[in-house]
Amino acid sequence: MAICSRRKFLKIVAAGIGSAAALRFFSRAGIAQAVRSSNGRKRRTITADHDLVAVKGSDPAAMTRAAVKALGGMAKFVPRGSTVVVKPNIGWDRSPETGANTNPDVVAALVEMCYEAGAKRVNVFDNTCNTAQRCYETSGIRRLAESKGARVYHTDAWNFVRAQFPYESPMEGWPVFRDAIECDTFINVPVLKHHGLTGLTLGMKNLMGVCGGSRGQIHFNIGRKLVDMADFIKPELTVIDGFRYLARNGPTGGNLADVLALGTVIASPDITLADVYAARLVGRDPNSIPYIANAIERGLGSPYYAGKDVVELSV
Repeated sequence: MAICSRRKFLKIVAAGIGSAAALRFFSRAGIAQAVRSSNGRKRRTITADHDLVAVKGSDPAAMTRAAVKALGGMAKFVPRGSTVVVKPNIGWDRSPETGANTNPDVVAALVEMCYEAGAKRVNVFDNTCNTAQRCYETSGIRRLAESKGARVYHTDAWNFVRAQFPYESPMEGWPVFRDAIECDTFINVPVLKHHGLTGLTLGMKNLMGVCGGSRGQIHFNIGRKLVDMADFIKPELTVIDGFRYLARNGPTGGNLADVLALGTVIASPDITLADVYAARLVGRDPNSIPYIANAIERGLGSPYYAGKDVVELSV
């Protein structure tokens, strides 16, 4: 058995104390980041050429480009040298044909347009429901978004901040992914699909993907919570992927018989208007969708888009 000298023993003890102190330091730093608070993103006033553009066609990338161009182009939303978040739905370990996630061609087109407008960096992420790595790969979003230069990565538990609101909110103190807040432009890119609880997944529902914590709890009073989160994130642009429509058994899907070819992409700087249009597109009363109903009740939208400058195109 080796005998440890007194000097060596003291060195070992000192090293151990140093390691323990370092561990305590980094733990405190991590905790400090975890409990840091944020008042959310500042609202930017963007005057697009139209209130909403809906494009029908057979090429989701071309449709996405046409929709944003008709709004006045991506430069309306993305300043030169800016950091942009393109936030799709990547929640499920499903291929594009199932309609459970945002179409990867829509995401890739948006990333490419952001760089064309002069963005410095485009970040793509989602807090997934299934295993993140499998969701990113199976959805096809990682490969196509990275091919256009996006930084595609997973949300990290240490990189969340606590939401603070200027009014009483059931989302007060909720952990929100910091990178979703600390960006110059937030582009919200949901997929239009059935959801067992809310009726539909749309723009406001897609923002659950920037939240941490026990997200199942958000389903209680979900209408109010999602509208508060939309007010907290304040997306500059919402692009709804309605190329395929998962009409039943959402949000996970998996059966191709549940998927309809809708062939539509919707783009608007107004998240409520985008959600209202998409709901009516698939024959749903917007007031039957809890978060749309809450937004309308609070004067943040209308169940109809009469009086709005809505343009419908085909490509």
